[in-house]
Amino acid sequence: MPIKIALAGNPNSGKTTLFNALTGSNQYVGNWPGVTIEKKEGKLRSDTYRDVTIVDLPGIYSLSPYTLEEVVARDYLTGENPDAIINIVDGSNMERNLYLTTQLAELGIPMVIAVNMMDVVEKNGDKINLDKLSEKLGCPVVGISALKRSGIADAAEKAVELAQNKVPMVPRHRFSENIEQALAGIEELLHGKVDEKQMRWTAIKVFERDIKVMERMAFDDALKSRIEDIVSQCENELDDDSESIITNERYLYIASIIKDCYKRKSNVKMTTSDKIDRVLTNRWLALPIFALVMFCVYFISVTTVGTWVTDWTNDVLFGEIIPPAVEGFLSSIGTADWLQSLILDGIVGGVGAVLGFVPQMLVLFLFLAILEDCGYMARVAFIMDRIFRKFGLSGKSFIPILIGSGCGVPGIMASRTIENERDRRMTITVTTFIPCGAKLPIIALISGALFGGAWWVAPSAYFAGIIAIICSGIILKKTKLFSGDPAPFVMELPPYHRPLAGNVLRSMWERAWSFIRKAGTVILLCTIVIWFASNFGIVDGQFTMVEDLDDGFLAKLGSIIAPIFAPLGWGFWEAAVASLTGLVAKESVVGTLGVLYGFAEVAEDGQEIWGLLAASFTALSAYSFLLFNLLCAPCFAAIGAIRREMNSGKWTIFAVGYQTLFAYVVALSVYQLGSLFAGNGFSAGTVVAILAVAFFLYLLLKPSNERKLKAATVSANI
Repeated sequence: MPIKIALAGNPNSGKTTLFNALTGSNQYVGNWPGVTIEKKEGKLRSDTYRDVTIVDLPGIYSLSPYTLEEVVARDYLTGENPDAIINIVDGSNMERNLYLTTQLAELGIPMVIAVNMMDVVEKNGDKINLDKLSEKLGCPVVGISALKRSGIADAAEKAVELAQNKVPMVPRHRFSENIEQALAGIEELLHGKVDEKQMRWTAIKVFERDIKVMERMAFDDALKSRIEDIVSQCENELDDDSESIITNERYLYIASIIKDCYKRKSNVKMTTSDKIDRVLTNRWLALPIFALVMFCVYFISVTTVGTWVTDWTNDVLFGEIIPPAVEGFLSSIGTADWLQSLILDGIVGGVGAVLGFVPQMLVLFLFLAILEDCGYMARVAFIMDRIFRKFGLSGKSFIPILIGSGCGVPGIMASRTIENERDRRMTITVTTFIPCGAKLPIIALISGALFGGAWWVAPSAYFAGIIAIICSGIILKKTKLFSGDPAPFVMELPPYHRPLAGNVLRSMWERAWSFIRKAGTVILLCTIVIWFASNFGIVDGQFTMVEDLDDGFLAKLGSIIAPIFAPLGWGFWEAAVASLTGLVAKESVVGTLGVLYGFAEVAEDGQEIWGLLAASFTALSAYSFLLFNLLCAPCFAAIGAIRREMNSGKWTIFAVGYQTLFAYVVALSVYQLGSLFAGNGFSAGTVVAILAVAFFLYLLLKPSNERKLKAATVSANI
């Protein structure tokens, strides 16, 4: 008989590490029904139990409907009725984690509590009495270390046994007499309308006036009135609102558990994580350290180690090995010239140009995975909250941005953790400014082919994205569409730990494989279309394969749109078309240039001829091209994610339009003002750039509506 076990716990409690340890490679990812939040499931790795599915619920702090993650987790637990729950509790932060435990216990579902990070607890000299904790909570409690994989098999086995025996969870905790009387009255009114196993949980939620539960129950007016009388009477007696009453009672109960079961070492010294945080999250040092870390990540990935491997991939693998071998094979079997051109110039030239940058991406993803796994990236969100809050954004906005450094689509989807609708929409609008993995080939190409591998190009691209986000936050927050205080930001900071090779390599490979799959599908199709459009046209009134690419259909289309980009310094059709194909997939910018500039053509010395591309740009126009393609509208997949998350065509148009306009203005200003300072003279474009910068500074520096209102209030009071 198949068994489903749900993993539930706070963010950063080790839930994902435990899920990976229990399931290994037997995982599959989808979406929760009706929403686009990622759903992870996997088969339990066990020689004893063959048909056990582990469901990884989103990390949540409670079962209250504050965020979409909490709604999804709650709907699954109350609607799907898993056979058992493994509740992961951070042993080094018991009080905060047990709040969710008290709510899960009320669902009536068989539950095992896995107290994680026991190795950290023991290292700190603390003691947790697991037997007494089990007695207090009324369910099995197992001490584990998900990172070191100790105790996890025991936790899984106990959960399966509970599921097989169908042992319901009976919560041991009771609230004060007034509240219990109120809950008993509500339960009496709910009798026959609710499953008995969930009776207590439902009664508590009704007492708290939980909107979603009240909507689902569809009470008639008479029943609503009787429930309201019970709740109001209790509120009057305790002089507080119902939700705060329950919250306070939960923490009183948790405090009693901690007192009896958790013994902290006297005169506790600072932990290693605390000592590290005194430096890494220091008020003055945190930001420079973060800048230095990211500079090193991009410098090593794009300029040094990553480039050494990429140069070999481009120059040798896709230069001296694959193209001659393919050309020789095609010639030996008498392949037609046009088909040879399609395979060499289209497929090998386009896809090869993109795949050539995979080594750099692997290095970048490796470093990002290490930073995430060791716990530093959680600190970055905390650090950036202090910065972002000054500019109208919450630290919660930086979580999607961090995720977006891998891919914009999950980054956009991660914005749903922001409760405030205005902040969420603004975060969605600016998230794709951060360079994602798909933009790395563009950065690497510009850095290597057009700037000779200059050390500063790649890091500057990352920080240009950060600056664009901050400036956009300042500007947009001053408009009526986005005005208001930013959403509060609360998160747990996990202790630092040594990154596990398995976790790091799995994260790196998942990101890289997603990129490679896209190169074998979307980009392959795109490069084939680009090859046909560039190599065929109408000459002397006849449809034919052209000898000069300037006569192809693509050149004609590019010539129409190229003047739009002339003020940016790259008004030639090849660059214009490459930017346009970037809407399909950002990697296609490189693939398109690979087709148009003959990446697969081999010179006598075996080197690729990216020099032709370099000859088309100046340093200023190349950097302008880079900035525009980094900041403009994202790929179609990301635009689709924006549409789903915004749930509005108008807001999607606004987001994409704002990104494109912002990118155009930035690229225009950089090129035109850079040309002026380089001594290339004054032009109409210079005037437009100066006006654009002046207007931009005005939007940045003008007081917000809130500041005006506060100033007016102060004046009135005086």
